[in-house]
Amino acid sequence: MENALVTEIANVAARLVVEEGMEWGPAKRRAVKELGLSARTPLPDNDLVEDAVREYIGLFHADTQPMELRALRELALVWMQRMQAFRPYLGGAVWHGTATRLSDIYLSLFCDDSKSAEIALIDHHVNYEPRTVTGLRGEPVDALSLSSRSPVLGEEIGVHLLIYDLDDLRGALRPDARGRAPRGDADAVRKLLQESPSSPLAP
Repeated sequence: MENALVTEIANVAARLVVEEGMEWGPAKRRAVKELGLSARTPLPDNDLVEDAVREYIGLFHADTQPMELRALRELALVWMQRMQAFRPYLGGAVWHGTATRLSDIYLSLFCDDSKSAEIALIDHHVNYEPRTVTGLRGEPVDALSLSSRSPVLGEEIGVHLLIYDLDDLRGALRPDARGRAPRGDADAVRKLLQESPSSPLAP
């Protein structure tokens, strides 16, 4: 019974992620609320939510999501090239392939000097907002959030630059629970683009 309940929460969370662009944590908590469950109800882990997101996309957005994902990866690569001095790595849904046009782009930067990335944005007259987000190990991490227009999607996309120390890079590349690379550099993103369909109608 508990397993079925956790799966149901994951399925509702997946709908919220795909249809409303919610982050996974808030989506899980809202799913519990929508289902009328106690706030203490055990939540599904991220792997279960990811599986549910992939299934939901396959059922309802298989014709549009591949093009949207490609557009987001292209935009991510633009920012990786702009910020290449800070060793950018792409993570999150855009890296793992579950992103839609409502998803934001998350780039991890590994800097000797945490202020240098901020100075680079100022030098290029980029408007950004400093934030604090959850980092690799659940710790608070400084982030620079901005909007960038996707020419393919014709809309503004959120781009978040997470600022880490250079020493954090090795730990950031350890395989996840499924043995996958948790993030990739610009070459890895280019490879994904080469392997992905250039048209939403492509197989």
